[in-house]
Amino acid sequence: MTNYFDDKETISPEERENDQNRRLSRMVTLGYNHSERLKTILDELGVNPADIKSIRDLEKLPVISREEVVELELQAPPFGGFCRNDADIDRIFISPGPVYEPHLRENTLWARGYFAAGFGKGDIVLNTFSYHMVAAGLTFHEGLRQTGATVVPAGTSGTEMQVRLISDLGITGYTGTPSFLMAIINKAEEMGHDFKKDFKLKKASFVAEPLLPRVRKTFENKYGINTYQMYGATEVGDIAYECGEKNGWHICEEVIIEIVDPATGKRVEDGKLGEVVVTRLNDIFFLFRFGTGDLSSIIEEKCPCGRTSYRLNGIAGRVGDAVKVRGLFIAPTQLKEISEKMGDIKFRIVITRESYKDYVTAILELEEGEADRVCHLEKRFGDLFQRICTVKVNKILIEKPGTMTDYKIILDKREWVS
Repeated sequence: MTNYFDDKETISPEERENDQNRRLSRMVTLGYNHSERLKTILDELGVNPADIKSIRDLEKLPVISREEVVELELQAPPFGGFCRNDADIDRIFISPGPVYEPHLRENTLWARGYFAAGFGKGDIVLNTFSYHMVAAGLTFHEGLRQTGATVVPAGTSGTEMQVRLISDLGITGYTGTPSFLMAIINKAEEMGHDFKKDFKLKKASFVAEPLLPRVRKTFENKYGINTYQMYGATEVGDIAYECGEKNGWHICEEVIIEIVDPATGKRVEDGKLGEVVVTRLNDIFFLFRFGTGDLSSIIEEKCPCGRTSYRLNGIAGRVGDAVKVRGLFIAPTQLKEISEKMGDIKFRIVITRESYKDYVTAILELEEGEADRVCHLEKRFGDLFQRICTVKVNKILIEKPGTMTDYKIILDKREWVS
């Protein structure tokens, strides 16, 4: 039977939305009275705090990007007018920009993600995030402690020292980036260790860097490490996390997620790709509708793990890297997923305008072979493309391997007439 961090994770979606609406309404009223920036934003828009009663009402407010947060903090240091003056702030973190972040004192910060990954009492976890100035090290440390795990604050020590800690302390878990764990494993092998046989490290929770499918497969199949992912941002904390099903990331109970069109700030259709916009419910830092710049979509189907929150369908890429086709985003990460599922074939997507409509041509590099095989691959590619990108390919062309010397995976040739 699955255990949960607390009973909030299993309430009905209706109960969750009603609770979040109440907390959101309270936060707006509190913020209007205690945040100079929020009061200015609402007054300039002619929006009364009482007008924000539900999650849907958030569209009355602007999406605020990280670049805008930096600019606002430069204008009104240190917190851009978003923080209440009488707040009991435990600590202040700094991230590049610089951006100053008052620590949101929540017992659950990152804890749900670690709990869902199986961390708990009896685990000794290597925390390889920096404890200096930035939020990562200390906040992940506290999240792990909330699960009952013992934490080794290794920080950014060199790989040889990390190997020694894993060996001497009987480390059972790891948190950090996947690339650093791979570097540690490589160092251990250089030192003559058999990582899977010699060490007790059998679980890892990653954040701050994508976990590529191939890398996950290597960790799990070759080294016997059960891997999980978490997702967050320094401005708003933890956002979502994987459970044992590893099919999407559960949205944290303390945040409201909107998936919006970056150009308009309006919600996209259910299940469609858009920018992840986050509002963290709290009574200290009144940053509403923080635009992460990341692209994702929402999974509303019930998860077999029993948690009832909606899930993010991973991160498809960044807003600036994606191209909008027929009102839907196509991101390079989606195309790379198609390539992997097709056996790492090389292809390019060319987007043109024909009869005032977007026209998608896929150019695949394939070895010459039987017509039936080529036809099968074309059909498989078309089906995969439509399933992953939710856009249909109009035409598929075949070229010989080596043709794409200037390999650009998306080529947008549309000409826009005003």
